[in-house]
Amino acid sequence: MENMIKKIVDADDEAKALEQKNLLEKEKLSEKIEDDAKRIYEEYMKSAEETVKRNDEQEEKEAQKQSADIKNKQKSAMIKLKSDYECSCDKWVDRIVERTLE
Repeated sequence: MENMIKKIVDADDEAKALEQKNLLEKEKLSEKIEDDAKRIYEEYMKSAEETVKRNDEQEEKEAQKQSADIKNKQKSAMIKLKSDYECSCDKWVDRIVERTLE
């Protein structure tokens, strides 16, 4: 009978030890999952930030190009207006005077 009780106690001790071991493994796995999730999140955020930075740079270059194009068009328009003025100024003045005197 004593032998039987000893076997039951030993089996209970083994079960408790196994349960403790399993709890420790569970905690380690939980920590690993948290660490992996954090690492994956940080990698994703880093990648996203790089993508945003790259897109910002491209948008800035495009905006500068558009601004330069607009300035060139304005410059061309101003040159044409000055040329028209220089060529037609006297004619315009004569017409204005003519119509005013009519």
